[in-house]
Amino acid sequence: MSPSRAEALQSLVALLQLEQLEKNLFRGTSTDIGAPAVFGGQVLGQALMAAARTVDGHAAHSLHGYFLRAGDKAAPIVYDVDRIRDGASFTTRRVVAIQHGEPIFHMSASFHRREEGVSHQCAMPEAPPPETLTPRAGSRAGPPIRVEGPIEFRYVDPRDPVTAGPRPPQSQLWLRTADVLPDDPLLHQAMLAYASDYSFMGVAMQPHGLAFQQPGVQGVSLDHAMWFHRDFRCDDWLLYDADSPSAEHARGFCRGALFDRAGRLVASVAQEGLIRVRR
Repeated sequence: MSPSRAEALQSLVALLQLEQLEKNLFRGTSTDIGAPAVFGGQVLGQALMAAARTVDGHAAHSLHGYFLRAGDKAAPIVYDVDRIRDGASFTTRRVVAIQHGEPIFHMSASFHRREEGVSHQCAMPEAPPPETLTPRAGSRAGPPIRVEGPIEFRYVDPRDPVTAGPRPPQSQLWLRTADVLPDDPLLHQAMLAYASDYSFMGVAMQPHGLAFQQPGVQGVSLDHAMWFHRDFRCDDWLLYDADSPSAEHARGFCRGALFDRAGRLVASVAQEGLIRVRR
């Protein structure tokens, strides 16, 4: 592991460890990944961390967030947590991310006290092992991915999003953090929330031969939802299998499933994004 990758991951871990201002108020800073505004995955991860800091004895099982305004990379973000409900089995929180006095993001998150129950899952799709794939710079119709960044991505079918042309709305990639993480399940969840937003909306662009990098193409995440099904480690390989069943009215819908090396479905993701082409 190169020192630069380890340092990048340490910086991201520190970014997710928010400063507590008051009982329900937290403050975070931003890092520049090359996108024009604050990366949505960063806000997702920080909002989840803020909500969880107000919860005892329950683990996050779902979150639903809406991106309201583009975030300013140069300004801090204040996370205001509303303790909506504290229950014996479920706890609910609402988080509003604020910059310059205005909300840029809001999220509802639910936490569940662990209990036994019925269990089933869909089968893991076939995919080549990550060791047979080559790390690749660039991105797949999404924000730039640095080779020396905190998350390692290995695409099953790597293509240049600008020159690849139309292709089916499907994507498979393996991801993991660039180094070992502390044994904190919440940190692994927040890290996966961060990573899940990379290139996700780009899947809806693939049938149209579009990419963020192309002139006249505007792509903006509108919302993001996640469900955490099983315990996992984000510093071990996870298969991210995604597709886009629909795009209409300048909105593209994407859904994804994350599996660990043992084939366990650990999380599900859904997102809708705005896709505009200015000709």
